[in-house]
This record gives sequence, C-alpha cells and structure tokens, in this order.
Amino acid sequence: MSDGLVIASTDPIRSFLVAASGDRDHLSDELRDLASSLSTLGSVPYKSLRTVWSALPASSRPSLLLLLDGSDFVFTSPKPRQKSEELKARLKKLAELAEQREYAELVKDVTPKRDNTEPFSSYKDQIGFGLHVVLLMFTGYLVGYASFRALFNHNPVMNAAGGILGLVCGMLLETVLFIIRASNQDMVKNKATLSSSRLKIKKH
Repeated sequence: MSDGLVIASTDPIRSFLVAASGDRDHLSDELRDLASSLSTLGSVPYKSLRTVWSALPASSRPSLLLLLDGSDFVFTSPKPRQKSEELKARLKKLAELAEQREYAELVKDVTPKRDNTEPFSSYKDQIGFGLHVVLLMFTGYLVGYASFRALFNHNPVMNAAGGILGLVCGMLLETVLFIIRASNQDMVKNKATLSSSRLKIKKH
C-alpha cells in the first residue's frame, strides 16, 4: 500500500471500484487493474482512489463527496525503531556493569576485604622481622648460656655450648611462629573467598 492518506473502504467505494475495473471505454488497463485490486482491500489510499475517479468522465462517476461519505481515515502506527547491534551491545554492557555494582553494594558489608599484602612486602616489615629474630636469638643465647653456667660450674666451653643451643632453639621457635602466622593469613583469605562465592551462588 502506498504512503499518504488512507481511508476505510465502504460499500459505495467498493461498488465504484468494481464498476471502474470493468470500464474499458474510459480507463486504461493499468487503471482497471488498480481499481480491481483496490476493490478487495479494507482500506484504500486516497491518492489511488482519486486517480481512478479523476480518469472517469464526470457523467460516469459519482460526486467525490458522495463517494467518501461515511468513510473514515485509517491511521497506521509507525514501525518500532530497530536498535543497532552496536547499541544492543552497549546496553548489554551497561546492564552488566549495573548488576556488578549492585552485587558489590549488596555484599560489601558481608564479604571481608581481601588482604593482598604479602609477608615482608615492605622494608619496614623486613627490618621489624629481622630485629625480632635477632632479639629472640640473643635472648635464647643468654638463657642457654646462663642455664649451662649454673649446671656445669662456670665451664666456659659448656657455657658457650649452652648459649649456642639456646640460639638454635630461638631460631626454631621463630620459624614455627612464622609458619603459624602465614597459615593464619591463608586461612583468612580462603574463608573470605569461600564466603564471597557462596553469596554469588545464592544471588544467581
């Protein structure tokens, strides 16, 4: 159907078009075919109807006002605008970002913040750990030295051996404490990751 004004087809309009489709005296084959096709439609373009009507002599056609009497305009809704693939992809990405922000807002008070700092990641940590080791080894040496001095009647060799034994015990104690601290940090990180995963599964 052509663009432009469209009117509803009434009985007078259909009768006129049927009669015009058989009028070989005044209409060309093209106009008769047009009139024939229009007569089967529920609504017809006004421009096409007027073309057929104008081609007929005044004596063979009804008044235009009489022909259009009782007919109504037909308004068609415009076709919905198609979204481009680029726009669809952009809207999808924006929706995903909004969903991620919503999820982060939902779990921010539940999921503990990840501690991404590694042991001794700074010079301050390294110096602190070194001083702690030295102090513990020195303390172990003094304790061992004093213990062996009391046990072996001030024997210099045994006193030195006791100090060395205390130093080694201090080193072993520091190693055990370091392993415990590292294990605790790993456990905290694993619990935080597991909690976050469970919340995400429940959300979906």
